Amino acid sequence: VNPLRCRRCATCMGACPQRIISFKDYSPDIISSMLKSMSMPEEEEEKPRVLIFACENDTVPAFDMAGLTRQKISRFVRVISLRCAGSMSLVFLNDAFAAGIDGVIIMGCKFGDDYQCHNMQGSELANERMGKLEETLGRMSLEPERVKFVQLAINDYKELPKIIDEFMETMERIGANPFKEFAV
Repeated sequence: VNPLRCRRCATCMGACPQRIISFKDYSPDIISSMLKSMSMPEEEEEKPRVLIFACENDTVPAFDMAGLTRQKISRFVRVISLRCAGSMSLVFLNDAFAAGIDGVIIMGCKFGDDYQCHNMQGSELANERMGKLEETLGRMSLEPERVKFVQLAINDYKELPKIIDEFMETMERIGANPFKEFAV
């Protein structure tokens, strides 16, 4: 590791199987603490609980824009900001499902020839890592549809309610997370 070349994007953190790469103000423990302290509305309605891991460069500002323009977003959704979608670890997914979350959306910058992720290729790396997701979910006896990766630019904020509503419909069709009754 060459600390002088570090861009603090934390894509290395998402790839570290030992969860030892961390920064003073951003670490796997901080994300895990956010997951553990997250509250959801009571289950008076059998609505799925959805967690969104959002890239702080494009997706979090898109949520801000959606709020400023009064877009309607489900009250059963919670958002955790990531430095980059590339810092997303499969361990975070495991923690989310163990906590009783029904589905997870990972939102990162758009990638491709006409758009560049703020952290080089973090969003592309996250998408590539999600290829291993089906195996991980299979070991947990969960459906692969419970996790979705979305590319989103700041100016796509009007699409957020549609993306979330469609995912919520998928979660309603699949049903509750079977680990929910064991969640603390």
